[in-house]
Amino acid sequence: MTYNVLMAKQLILSCKRIQRTLFLMGGVCLLGACANIVPPCAGKNTPPAAELHGTHWELSRWNLPPNSMGEVRLRSLPNDQGQKIQVQFSGTRISGFGACNRFTGQLTEDSRGFSITQIATTRMACLSVREEIEREFLYLLNDYRTIARDGDRLLIIGPNREVLSFSQINPPSK
Repeated sequence: MTYNVLMAKQLILSCKRIQRTLFLMGGVCLLGACANIVPPCAGKNTPPAAELHGTHWELSRWNLPPNSMGEVRLRSLPNDQGQKIQVQFSGTRISGFGACNRFTGQLTEDSRGFSITQIATTRMACLSVREEIEREFLYLLNDYRTIARDGDRLLIIGPNREVLSFSQINPPSK
């Protein structure tokens, strides 16, 4: 009986190790897939602007660039009950809230999708941590490499593989 219990425990431990390994391998594959949608040059890649027309998005996650070990780190966002970062697409305009201020920009379409230019913001004072986040967000919005949409998710990927993940607000009913 003791031998059977010992063998069962070893089998359970082996199964847990296999599950953990498969989970980690899946995560690496997923991160690799995200990394592969970043163009290797300064070119930008987006869906057609018409695909995003009338949509409204809220930042749900901000991944920092991978460190030297390849680990993706999560950027800390303020938890102060303030308004979250949001973007909205309407015609040839993008607008929203960048952590402190409202912003607007022009969408210019070409064969690879669209570019965001002429970004302007209001100038309200706010906490320094929010000002820093807004500055980095607007920089990424101006210098992104890829914007990808997957249903009710929108990814904005920066030149250094920083990833902003947005959730759609009030998606259209099916």
